[in-house]
Amino acid sequence: MLGILAGLKQEASLIRRFLPNTPVALSNATPEGARRGVERLLNAGATELLSFGCAGSLSPDIAPGTVIVADHVRYQNRDISCDPRLSEMFGSAYARRGGILHSDALVELALEKALYFSQTECLAVDMESGVVADVGLPFTVLRVVCDDAKRDLPPAVKTSVRDGAVYVPGLVGSLLRHPLQIGGLIRLGREAAIAQRSMASFLQTNPPQA
Repeated sequence: MLGILAGLKQEASLIRRFLPNTPVALSNATPEGARRGVERLLNAGATELLSFGCAGSLSPDIAPGTVIVADHVRYQNRDISCDPRLSEMFGSAYARRGGILHSDALVELALEKALYFSQTECLAVDMESGVVADVGLPFTVLRVVCDDAKRDLPPAVKTSVRDGAVYVPGLVGSLLRHPLQIGGLIRLGREAAIAQRSMASFLQTNPPQA
């Protein structure tokens, strides 16, 4: 039985449209949440896993909206291979292939992204896939890039998510402290919308058969 780990409620809502009977757990974009989410999936009887949602670009030539079906995950200096059958089931023949880097912390700065790309050659980074890969069950990763590797993330990104959704007090507080980030937030919002539409289109064109 498949179990799906996503970061945010919006991501979970999207994949449930295509796999309504498959258990989905949230990480709420924290390492502790990712581990609790995987534990819930295992307790529900999952025997194979999907890491699903958005990812931050590391490669300078990966544009927002690029769908990636990973061939491996870099976790704690190890490359853990994705299951070829699961990857094919989730459209690997029609997506960008490559590595996903797991990070327990948000990768905010363009300089960090460039450094990680030079060290690992991973295409993108997320906060769930390493936890999924480390379980030891067959797994795959289906992610869509939601930002540009050549730009820093606005400071509000770090404080504006709680319990898997937008946390308005954190967003407003960050805007008051850093008002010049408004343009960056608008641009990131547009990129996130592009990513959401791209993943929805990908799933409609290549519906998973879990």
